Amino acid sequence: MRELTVTVQNRAGIHARPAALLVQTAGKFRSSIYFEKNNERVNGKSIMGVITLGAVYNTSIKIVAEGVDEEEAVNAIAELFNNKFQEE
Repeated sequence: MRELTVTVQNRAGIHARPAALLVQTAGKFRSSIYFEKNNERVNGKSIMGVITLGAVYNTSIKIVAEGVDEEEAVNAIAELFNNKFQEE
């Protein structure tokens, strides 16, 4: 299992477009992927789950991946956060 905590850096937070990017990216991997915020855990491959996290600017989110490509999955998803979902 691989875990990494990231921070939402784009001002708009995780709305529909970033949520779709997260789900599309997570869907490319065979590993199980989850996002955790304040003891709430959602499936990283579910757009509704990601949106219901209600992650706004400066929110910390833990990426959790478990499976054969967990390292690559966490790195790819973290890159989206680091690039502010290419919104700014």
